[in-house]
Amino acid sequence: MTTMENPAGNTPQITAQAVPTLPATPTVVPAALRPQPYMRLQWNDSVTGAVGYLVVHTLRAGLATGGTRMRAGCTIGEVEDLARGMANKTATFDLPVGGAKGGIDFDPKDSRAAEVLERFCEAMRPWIDSHWVTAEDLGVPQHLIDEVFEKLGLGQSYHAAISRAADPAATLERVRNGLNAAVDGGFLLGDVIGGYGVAHACLAAAVSWGQSPAETTVAIQGVGTMGGAAAYYLHEAGMRVTTVADAAGTLHCADGLDIPALLDLRDGFGEIDRARLPDGVEQLPRTAILGAEVDILVPAAISYAITPDNSYDVRARVVVEAANAATTPEAEAMLAGRGIPVVPDFVANAGAVAWAWWLLLGWVDDTPENSFDRLRTIMHTKVAQLLAAWTERGVTPRDTGHRWADEPAPALAPVHIP
Repeated sequence: MTTMENPAGNTPQITAQAVPTLPATPTVVPAALRPQPYMRLQWNDSVTGAVGYLVVHTLRAGLATGGTRMRAGCTIGEVEDLARGMANKTATFDLPVGGAKGGIDFDPKDSRAAEVLERFCEAMRPWIDSHWVTAEDLGVPQHLIDEVFEKLGLGQSYHAAISRAADPAATLERVRNGLNAAVDGGFLLGDVIGGYGVAHACLAAAVSWGQSPAETTVAIQGVGTMGGAAAYYLHEAGMRVTTVADAAGTLHCADGLDIPALLDLRDGFGEIDRARLPDGVEQLPRTAILGAEVDILVPAAISYAITPDNSYDVRARVVVEAANAATTPEAEAMLAGRGIPVVPDFVANAGAVAWAWWLLLGWVDDTPENSFDRLRTIMHTKVAQLLAAWTERGVTPRDTGHRWADEPAPALAPVHIP
């Protein structure tokens, strides 16, 4: 059953970090006063009892973009928050598309998960066919959602945009070539581009302190697609990743973890095999990750990981959100009060969606260096601006980002996809 609602270069290290003496707390807007989504859909699976949601926060030129997640306990409120975040991402990165999100309340480890995803996509087909461009998210890898789209005769999960192209076959080929382009480490470009952007958000933060990567430490909660790629590229850049966490617990080495070795030990759900850990790795409780003594904390696992109850555990100088909605508004206000800024998800992890649209629009191709260069330049510029506003005027990064996102959008002609 489906129901619908339509409401209204290295720099010498400095010895002290410039922080605002009276940091501004983020603006916490009551839910009743937030802009309402353009549309909400709910789907109920008669086979398993799973419940799925599609929330379209904004439409631009008839299109909205946002991944589909699957996790036990997913709620409509969560999907609304994520759709709002997607709208912020597309606006902040000047993409000609609105924001949306799909979510399914079901365990992705259940043997029936792929069938549930297929039935959800079939139910959402009117939107998938013409308006909603989706992709991977928590619990739904890109290869799985693409397999579902193939079964439905839709080719690939960017179908709603590809079908508008002047040459859909050529655009589909460009997208597939880009997603499957090989990069160093044995990875695919489409799997790592988002984490690459997060890594450079972290590197930009270090640059803002005048600190080299080798002098900077980082902890990463979650080593799946996003967190794992961020860890890999930070390690490659020379930053010391001392602490990582997955669902089984926290791993720590003060001298820096061998990230490539740990990533090779992951299973399909982003969990590291403890039986084959390298020597010198300390095993800690899962919650220890938030209190790691590091410069940068990267929550890259679940939404709402940092809450008022655990925000005082955070010891990092800055939080860089790789997971969507990783910090609750109340927790972010508490962190700001302690002088700890949060680089918001709709900037830090927006590299994946920005790159997908650059690829669709033909602004990048399947040459990884072109994509990396473009994303690195833009991410460093944006994060530098966010942290400058924080250190110089006490304006939180989220408030600065919201001002970018809230700027009136230009009148858009129909999206031209070559």
